[in-house]
Amino acid sequence: MGANVRTANAVTHWYSGQHPTMEDAGQRLKRVRERLNLRYRDVEDASLRIAERRNNDEYIVALSRLSDIENKGTIPSIFRMYTLCAIYRLDVLEVLQWYGVDASLLPSDAAGIEIEKTHAIGFQANEYGEVQVPLRLDPGLDFAKTTYLSRMIQRWGRLPLMLLNGLDLKAHRYGYIGSEDWSMYPLLQPSSLILVDESKRRVIMSGWLNEFERPIYFFEHRDGFACGWCHLEDSKLVLQPHPASMYPPQIYKYPEDIDVIGQVVGVAMRLDPSRRRPNAPIGS
Repeated sequence: MGANVRTANAVTHWYSGQHPTMEDAGQRLKRVRERLNLRYRDVEDASLRIAERRNNDEYIVALSRLSDIENKGTIPSIFRMYTLCAIYRLDVLEVLQWYGVDASLLPSDAAGIEIEKTHAIGFQANEYGEVQVPLRLDPGLDFAKTTYLSRMIQRWGRLPLMLLNGLDLKAHRYGYIGSEDWSMYPLLQPSSLILVDESKRRVIMSGWLNEFERPIYFFEHRDGFACGWCHLEDSKLVLQPHPASMYPPQIYKYPEDIDVIGQVVGVAMRLDPSRRRPNAPIGS
């Protein structure tokens, strides 16, 4: 009777959305075993075959250890967890979640730790987590022009994109650097996707040591959108392109003719050395 009550409580606790306990995980493994009509001895025998195949006794799940895993909240070793997942036909990443370890957070946790050395990233993009991303854009979107992409998003969805899981992308806004907009080249390539933080709208006039530290802003003006540096003086805002772009500065009445949407805080762009910037038109 007591065991049945404990099992029922574990099931209720799990499906109530509360954080799982070690006992919950053990009880879930027990229910899987019982659904498969496997006895303790069956599991032990199967684990012996796996251990023999792998030439490692760490894969063995003895009777007493299986009982402790199911009933006392004992956490299986990585080898025994592998064995149980193989016998029960379970996804090891899902079982890790039963024990409170969400592997989908691995890339975002890693992104929060700074490593001085340049290094490769070993996470597989199709295995770790999902983030909110735009799935459908307005068909009238002109990719040749710099655009406030968030206004063109018709539908959001979830796609598995690693390393973005730690960002609240839907709380930010998107911009798109037009395929013919070379004004911030070479810092921002045409066709770049930018992430705009609308909470950072105040124009910062100093404090940077080089062009890479200087804030880049996203603007809406009377003719559309723009992205670049700026200088604010009285009621005039000077939109300043990168000097290497050979685009001239643009002067607007502020805030009548131009609005600061936010600061660019992220960018995704392809590096295409075969593509060359054409000569900037005079007066552009």
